[in-house]
Amino acid sequence: MNKEILRLAIPNIISNVSVPLLSTVDTALMGRMSELHLGAIGLGTMLFNFLYWNFGFLRMSSTGLTAQAYGRKDEIEIINTLCRALLVAAILGLLMLIFQNPIGAAGMYLLNAAGAQHALVAEYFFIRIWAAPATIALYAIMGWYFGMQNAIYPLILTVFINVVNILLSFYLVKEVGMDIGGVAWGTVAAQYSGLALAFVLFLSRYRSYLSQIKRSSLLSTQSILRFLNINRDIFIRTLCLTFVFAFFYSRSAAGGELLLAVNIILLQFLNWMSYGIDGFGYAAESLVGKYKGADNEKGINKAIRYSMFWGMILAGLFTLIYWVFGDIIMRIFTDQESVLQAAQPYFFWILILPMVGFACYVWDGIYIGLTASVAMRNSMLLALLVFGIAYYFITPYFPIHGLWFSLLLFLGVRGLFQWYLFFKRGMGLT
Repeated sequence: MNKEILRLAIPNIISNVSVPLLSTVDTALMGRMSELHLGAIGLGTMLFNFLYWNFGFLRMSSTGLTAQAYGRKDEIEIINTLCRALLVAAILGLLMLIFQNPIGAAGMYLLNAAGAQHALVAEYFFIRIWAAPATIALYAIMGWYFGMQNAIYPLILTVFINVVNILLSFYLVKEVGMDIGGVAWGTVAAQYSGLALAFVLFLSRYRSYLSQIKRSSLLSTQSILRFLNINRDIFIRTLCLTFVFAFFYSRSAAGGELLLAVNIILLQFLNWMSYGIDGFGYAAESLVGKYKGADNEKGINKAIRYSMFWGMILAGLFTLIYWVFGDIIMRIFTDQESVLQAAQPYFFWILILPMVGFACYVWDGIYIGLTASVAMRNSMLLALLVFGIAYYFITPYFPIHGLWFSLLLFLGVRGLFQWYLFFKRGMGLT
């Protein structure tokens, strides 16, 4: 089981860590211009995170449903799951392009982007939005690869996309002088390049599945309704998650450019941790889904225990790295001394977050593998309620520390409630 988990988790961790590496490079490029640019890239990135995280249900549902079909050796349902996911992705991508103006206006209003910062965020948004169809389609196909127990293709895709993105962004900003627009165009080009590579990889290994496409089963009402119901619950869950982080950014922006810059940098540490731990969450998705499809309860329980153990080990490693090298890492993000000094009183939250928050990321993977979308949604709704109560009662007395404490509580409560539901219901989770 350890070999199976590490075979899936290590490529996932490498590919996942390359995701915050991209935002780290973007942050570093803008952080050497001004606090205004640093805040603008943070708000622009958060706006797209808010949009794309909510479409992350496509990756999650594709993984869970594909893994279960893989465990049953149901080749027709395997390819049908991919086709349904890509169809939904195409519709969502087209809708984002059609409604880009109201989406952009609403997002910048909610994130408190104003004045010169508003202009920079708007420039970034209205360029990067053209990557939407490719980005959402990549969610669908990567989730399908995970369900097929293939962690190598998502690794190749993620590293390729991020390397292209980083190189183009660096060139367009540093050599061409395109400012924040260069970062946005780098992302657009990288996403479409990645989508092209994703289809090349599919044809190189899975071309034979195309012959299994049957229109009658693809358009089966029962299968489509199950697919949509699972996606609906995961969408609500993800909407709550993105709301919490969007609210965190919004409250930070309301506190001024300096506070926004500080929290953007500190959240980079959380991003690194969460994407790393997600490697074991993704491994849990693939293995738990496969064992559920094969009706192997012993395998499910073993995969859960070992995935949680490895997630805890990695969380402890992140805490140790942040404690020893935190100051050095901070200076990678920015050379603005005012920002570095202002961040010091809040850095201890970054040392606490990994051990408190790691469990919810692994449990998410377990619940996705079980396709327990209702329980996943309900645990997130409870955690959101706790976050709101904590923020309401604490921040009037400790504004910034209260914001960080509320976020810590949100992650911890979610993991505890997910554990409680599984302890009470086991494989009966829905």
